[in-house]
Amino acid sequence: MKSLKYISLSLLVALTGCNGDDGKDGTNGVDGADGFNSLVKQSFVPVGNANCLNSGIRIDSGVDSNRNETLDDGEITATEYVCSAMSGSVATTVNNPWFAKGSQRMAQAVMNSDSLINEQGKAKNVILFVGDGMGISTVTAARILAGQKMGKMGEEHNLSFDNFPFSGFAKTYNVDGQTPDSAGTMTAMMSGVKTDVGVIGVAEGIERGDCGSVSGNELVTALELAEIAGKSTGVISTARITHATPAATYAKSADRNWEDISDIPADEAAKGCEDIASQLVNFEQNLEARFTGVDVDGIEVVMGGGRRHFLPKDAAHNSADALSAVEGDRTDGRNLTNEWKTAYPNGQYVIDQAGFNAINANATERVFGLFNESHMQYEADRQNDVAGEPSLSQMTGKAIDILDNNEKGFFLMVESGRIDHGHHAGNAYNALEDTVEFAKAVQAAVDATDPEETLIIVTADHSHVFTIAGYPKRGNPILGKVVGVGSDSPSLAADGMPYTTLGYTNGLGFKDLGEETDADEGYNHGLNNDRQDLTNVNTQAPGFHQEALVPMGSETHAGEDVGIYATGPGSHLVRGTNEQNIIYHVINYAAGLEQKAAAAIQ
Repeated sequence: MKSLKYISLSLLVALTGCNGDDGKDGTNGVDGADGFNSLVKQSFVPVGNANCLNSGIRIDSGVDSNRNETLDDGEITATEYVCSAMSGSVATTVNNPWFAKGSQRMAQAVMNSDSLINEQGKAKNVILFVGDGMGISTVTAARILAGQKMGKMGEEHNLSFDNFPFSGFAKTYNVDGQTPDSAGTMTAMMSGVKTDVGVIGVAEGIERGDCGSVSGNELVTALELAEIAGKSTGVISTARITHATPAATYAKSADRNWEDISDIPADEAAKGCEDIASQLVNFEQNLEARFTGVDVDGIEVVMGGGRRHFLPKDAAHNSADALSAVEGDRTDGRNLTNEWKTAYPNGQYVIDQAGFNAINANATERVFGLFNESHMQYEADRQNDVAGEPSLSQMTGKAIDILDNNEKGFFLMVESGRIDHGHHAGNAYNALEDTVEFAKAVQAAVDATDPEETLIIVTADHSHVFTIAGYPKRGNPILGKVVGVGSDSPSLAADGMPYTTLGYTNGLGFKDLGEETDADEGYNHGLNNDRQDLTNVNTQAPGFHQEALVPMGSETHAGEDVGIYATGPGSHLVRGTNEQNIIYHVINYAAGLEQKAAAAIQ
């Protein structure tokens, strides 16, 4: 065996010989044609379908032969059904419309889960909607009101964001407050850090009202990171643009009330603290001064109210539609609107509906819109504005049209600030009308963006002591008096008088101001917290202010959780009950803001 083995090796060597030279490479062949993509399409199968008697999901697949990125009917080569299982006597419920709607909602939830985008940094655009004071009871009542205005019973209606695939709750307390304010809550949402009541853009180490304690406690916001990353940015509010919620996107302040220099105590101003309005106009240079190597171009879209904080206290600087004899509040002589126009000569400064309408979104680099001396009008009162002003949905649409000109994407914060103010005034009509308009603004954003590259989050900063009470029958006017099931007459309380479905635990109390559409008019009529005979009162009128139990000069915030609703890349991270600062972290993960900002600095 050993000799055979050696012979075999010898033969192998002999047969192998020496290698010859390599031949020349041949000519490259012609590139082959691109292949076709395979696509899958899911659709809901309603109850009664022959393939899924009890409803289910139809799954079609095939090759995109015409390359239009859509699976057309003629391209379907295979179809499968995933059906809801039900048999026996229980199956009779499938013909019930409530069951059918529930099955459809469930099927949609399954499809949402199957199609979720869990890729960090996938969101090119981020839009954060904040309904100021929009607690759960406000959402419910506004949903019913919107439905009833459409001729429905109301309860079955959905607001635009009710249809978002993912939702959860946010705990709203501030570090030092069980019931929060907007400054601390919005700081949490924008920076990922919970902080104290009444301070903006700074951590809890701050001492409210102490200018010197700001240094070292400054936080970085999602808007600032988006700026550094090269995205376009925008801030919209129906409140003053220097008010707590919008200010928390761009400012650092030891007190939310320091909206202009006249609001800062002299001894604190002497320490060098900059007022909020000035910080907005100087946002670009302030951000570049804070971080070495940063080069930003400033906030592209700013729209809201609050002109008085940008103008000097001199009638010579009044706007054309000024309501006060002297519109401006600034005591330092600065006209910040002129400073903004000097800094951004290609920008457009607008103050009314006509100026807003004239904006060409495709040709406009940036907009600074200040549509009122103080807050913008309530939506129901907007028609009474002296020079006219845009709605929240109009501002949202225009902002997106301007911001999406940036191929790197954008960050936009949209606040409905006057929901909160309607509640403070004890006027549910205006609070709910502004919530309905807020939902329209959300829908405008959904319609104007690509769901695969835009994260939209809808939430509130806090709630109010606003209640839905009694046992009204289905479809009873939400602004009306309680009428019980099986009855056509108002239900009576123990005192023998009718009462409304909506009410407040505290506040100014009853007002019957008829067709008055400005909720703030109620402050001119004092407290009235005694029970009222509402028999002959039209409680659905715009000027009706609900009764309140505890007398207060202004109705207060409440401390319960608020909803978070989300759609788009990263939206699946919104679930369960969370600390409010989770909203920043969802935004950061979805858009990769910290990573992209860090890369831009290097």
